Amino acid sequence: MKVTTGVDIIEVARIKEAVQKIGENFLDKIYTQNEIEYCNKSKKMKYQHLAARFAAKEATFKAISSHIEDKEDALWKEIEIINDKEGKPAINIKKLKNGRLEKLKNVDISISHIKDYAIATVVAMFEED
Repeated sequence: MKVTTGVDIIEVARIKEAVQKIGENFLDKIYTQNEIEYCNKSKKMKYQHLAARFAAKEATFKAISSHIEDKEDALWKEIEIINDKEGKPAINIKKLKNGRLEKLKNVDISISHIKDYAIATVVAMFEED
């Protein structure tokens, strides 16, 4: 197995500013409808949740990018951050079902956020050639 990692940290204010300036266009470009609904449930921490999912998508891309041939083809919404039944974040890579990243065997994620920052770390395990 080959293990790759990705990490990303972002200021919550950057996401809040993008949402306030660009609005729905920003949200629709970056997040799936499920992600938007999840983040909107917590009015008090909405921007922290959005920032955490942004960081998670970036960290995921960093962890899997060496296995993506056309990096320009990688769309934000292809990587969806979901929660399992216990509330632990998980990653749904949509293009995987279309044959991309066929060597990806496992991916794990950790997300954390505080008032001003959000961070995510992703570990991906690939079958070796």
